[in-house]
Amino acid sequence: MPSTDPVSRLAKSVAEVAGAPVELERPGDAEHGDYATNVALRLAPSKRRAPRDLAAEIAAGAVALGLVDAAEPAGPGFVNLRVSDAWLADAIREILEAGDAFGAGSARMRERVQIEMVSANPTGPLTVAHARNAAYGDSVARLLEFAGHEVEREYYYNDAGRQMERFYASVEAVRRGEEPPEDGYRGDYIAELASLPGDPVPPMLERIEATLERFRVHFDTWALESEVEAEIPEAVALLDTFEADGAVWARTSAHGDDKDRVVVRSDGTPGYFAADAAYVRRKYARGFDRLIYQLVHLVEGGEARKVSKRRGDVVFLDELLDTIGVDAARWYLVSRGHDQTIELDVDLAAQRTQKNPVYYVQYAHARIAGILRNAAENRLVTDLYKVDVAVALAPEERDLVKRLLEFPALVAEAAERRAPHAIPTYAIRVADDFHRFYHHHRVLGSESESFRLALARATQLVVARSLDLVGVEAPEQM
Repeated sequence: MPSTDPVSRLAKSVAEVAGAPVELERPGDAEHGDYATNVALRLAPSKRRAPRDLAAEIAAGAVALGLVDAAEPAGPGFVNLRVSDAWLADAIREILEAGDAFGAGSARMRERVQIEMVSANPTGPLTVAHARNAAYGDSVARLLEFAGHEVEREYYYNDAGRQMERFYASVEAVRRGEEPPEDGYRGDYIAELASLPGDPVPPMLERIEATLERFRVHFDTWALESEVEAEIPEAVALLDTFEADGAVWARTSAHGDDKDRVVVRSDGTPGYFAADAAYVRRKYARGFDRLIYQLVHLVEGGEARKVSKRRGDVVFLDELLDTIGVDAARWYLVSRGHDQTIELDVDLAAQRTQKNPVYYVQYAHARIAGILRNAAENRLVTDLYKVDVAVALAPEERDLVKRLLEFPALVAEAAERRAPHAIPTYAIRVADDFHRFYHHHRVLGSESESFRLALARATQLVVARSLDLVGVEAPEQM
């Protein structure tokens, strides 16, 4: 964990007392302490000691070394730890000194990572389904970069094959004043492309790329299937293949796949797997340590729904952005795991009220920005790093500090698991704790003004970084 993580350092110190690794958790009830560990329960069998006796010994050792303000055994062998107000004030000072880097650099080993996401055929505008991949994949990239990895975002255009043939045929039919082929593409965008001269693909690519930039997803590289086709024979030659039913198959079932895959169809054309094999081979040749892909399935009414740009029964991403805005779209599309169904309440997402979770979190940031502006105008901000504790911290203040200190471990785990959906949940909890603190305690003009200004600024830093990791803006005013 990064050196600016007081909780991990406290865990390491307690581990030296216990003689074993320690993980600290926040008890559900603050009456049970600020942090707790089950290390005594884990150690008891190997040491042939009663867990409770071992917990008492570890608690006494932690207090004797001045690691915590108080410690006590609890239950069958837990150790509850209570930290001092001074420890919490020092923690706030560390957050402020780290600034935007608080929680960064958690990667144990720096890797070159390529994330391929969206990668829709250029046969139509991006849909909401594509948006899920874009938002989630880009947030994974942001997390990995924050952890210290070198990340490249790539878009792979399937600009060859049967889908593209149908696309061209559809545009040409409309240009002739005819209906698109039965298996062709329909929609207003086909008529728009037909009204333009020349190849319809370049303007379609331009529209896709403009939508992605609007969605705050910037790609570093763009790959074309047509460029990869020439490398297919070399890639296929490296595969374990066999012939059956007039086609060539890759023996992928021998490597854990549920079935073998067609490499060359019976008509002599390469299959999708062949193109993918060539594309993946190209990626590894470029020296990446890890490759990440994003997939999405739409579910409606509890059942998988197959949507099609050819039938025109889709919602395009630009329509969603026009309705709810980029911030709400990014937030909602990342707020669930990639294997979970998203039910996006468009009416709620469009609201600018605290019922809307993204607005609620942004409002916390804007409220803090207002406090700091007022402090600056009244020349109250002299040294935020001083963090004086004039009086005993209130429960709401202690809870907010401890919530902020969860951030390094949370983002480290989110990066490790490729799980950005943990970030919105955490951001809501920070906003909850801040609003509760603000409701109960005055900041400016209070006896604890110095500490509370520092606490507000630290909260603002963590909220802003949380929003940024999922591609949402942190406004100064609302």
